[in-house]
Amino acid sequence: MLVFLIASQTYAQTEYKVITSVESIVPSGLGRSRIISAVEDKNYEDFTTEQTEDDITRNKSDRGDIRVKDFEETKLLNFYNIGGIRFQNIAANDAVVSSKINAMIKEGWELAFVTSAVESDSGKDDGQGIFITRYIFKFNN
Repeated sequence: MLVFLIASQTYAQTEYKVITSVESIVPSGLGRSRIISAVEDKNYEDFTTEQTEDDITRNKSDRGDIRVKDFEETKLLNFYNIGGIRFQNIAANDAVVSSKINAMIKEGWELAFVTSAVESDSGKDDGQGIFITRYIFKFNN
């Protein structure tokens, strides 16, 4: 009797998802603050070209093709209101962002990385500013 043993090995694949919060730091509460989460997938290769010394052809990807039309938008409060910085708004945003993170974790996602940046008011005539945070989740299939 001849017996063959066949070893089968399954490799886990890791999927990543980025959720972005944008919080306005525009004085007087005039900005817009949101959590944004893409629902549709995009393949970066569809919008990527490689330039070489011999071929410097410009990337002609259509911006309309890159745009995502299916996304979740969760309203947040602005850091400022007419009276100045509003600490209640920051606490409210923390509660909403925590709720989103907890929901993702319940779905099986793991918070892997967090990165943030600020583009703040650069002077008297600017009146612009955002605080942006990217939450990078991973899911092991």
